[in-house]
Amino acid sequence: MYSWREDPSVPAFADDRPVLIFDGHCVLCSAFAQLILRHDRARRFRLLAAQTPLGIALYRHLGLHPTDYETNILLEDGRAWLKSEGSIRVFERLGFPWSLMTVARVLPLRVRDWLYEIVARNRLRWFGRRAVCYRPDPAETDRFLA
Repeated sequence: MYSWREDPSVPAFADDRPVLIFDGHCVLCSAFAQLILRHDRARRFRLLAAQTPLGIALYRHLGLHPTDYETNILLEDGRAWLKSEGSIRVFERLGFPWSLMTVARVLPLRVRDWLYEIVARNRLRWFGRRAVCYRPDPAETDRFLA
């Protein structure tokens, strides 16, 4: 697959730092974004709601359904990380104690992704859906891509 940087259907955006694309309507996904905002003291991550035009373009570019957000996407160093590996990489970069989540790598990727898919498939039923897409606090808008 070619880079999103070369795809004319993907608007140019700052990807010099890791970008997490998340479902802004999902309560669990929005909570994950808030956790990143609270614990990413080095401000490494940028966040992007999947419902934005850029988020939709990136989902399409990666061959994912543009409105059925079955995974968070971590864009890092020109590569897209999906499902369990994307989430583990985020936790790893948040430092201790979050980096302890890397212990999940003892499980085979197929098993990790199978567990991830169970949660992803049921997340709206188990955790709920926001009526409005998650919006950052005005003090955090610089950490979000639009």
